[in-house]
Amino acid sequence: MKKSNVLIVAELSANHNGSLEVAIETIKAAKKAGANAIKLQTYLPETMTIDCDLEDFTINNGSIWDGENYFNLYKKAFTPWEWHEKLFQVAKDEGLICFSTPFDKSAVDFLETLDNPIYKIASFEITDIELLRYTASKDKPMIISTGIAEREDIELAINTIKSMGNEKITVLKCTSSYPAPIKEANLTLISEIKKEFDVKVGLSDHTMGIIAPIIAVTQGATVIEKHFILDKSVGGPDASFSLDPKAFKEMVQAVRKAELSLGSNDFKLTNKQLVGKQFSRSLYIVRNVKKGEIISLDNIRAIRPGFGMHPKYLKDVLGKKFKSDAVKGTRLSTDIIV
Repeated sequence: MKKSNVLIVAELSANHNGSLEVAIETIKAAKKAGANAIKLQTYLPETMTIDCDLEDFTINNGSIWDGENYFNLYKKAFTPWEWHEKLFQVAKDEGLICFSTPFDKSAVDFLETLDNPIYKIASFEITDIELLRYTASKDKPMIISTGIAEREDIELAINTIKSMGNEKITVLKCTSSYPAPIKEANLTLISEIKKEFDVKVGLSDHTMGIIAPIIAVTQGATVIEKHFILDKSVGGPDASFSLDPKAFKEMVQAVRKAELSLGSNDFKLTNKQLVGKQFSRSLYIVRNVKKGEIISLDNIRAIRPGFGMHPKYLKDVLGKKFKSDAVKGTRLSTDIIV
């Protein structure tokens, strides 16, 4: 595996708390914390839901947003579209990839005017087949979160994207709880998704802390997405499951170390391991011997260090004779065996 192979994405989401200045500073802080990319969300309250006070439109599912009206929540959380061009430019100036999650066709059209390089499909939109089809038609790399998806939902989403001639797909394992309990992360599914659907994989993480992203790397993740916030104490809809700059930097460092620890999948030894082979066992003469003396377990043994013959030849040399005198501690070799 190459160094820094995993794309680490800082999710801005609603963590700007309605301030363009905070959004800009968050992007800059994400760069300093080691992110490779910043992700926005592109929607309007009216493209997400309707302004309605009926019971169905009040969140009541045990989440951190219980009691909130859908429309009012999105009104507080959305990123104004007039900010996008500025945020894309700030990210570019910082050397970050900036991309977004569209939630309807109008958002896709708008993002196309900004040359959005990657499209992320959110967990709850994985079943919106028309959105998937339309977004895939732009022929940009697509990242989809599984969240609420069952196997058939994932398969349908992938097939829908591919039906548009778009094969640039990454599927992120995601647990749609906010925050998500670590015991429900189910990270072994990352490698299963990769194997089952032959796509790139990653993690959109809503758990607390940084353990899940580290483990995800060992499961083959090539993308790690984590919500990022300047200061958790400021609050906001997503603050509780977001990482501040210090924690995000720790995650980045840990992910990079996890990448390095994976190494390669061949059995070739490193230079240090080759040097270390001297601590292995090999065949040595363990007492002074005379020319013509029969080689036996009394005069040779497999001991450390590893400069002599390989121990696998022990049975082959037993019963043969020494070609010359040799002192205790001499490496056994074919040169001194008749």
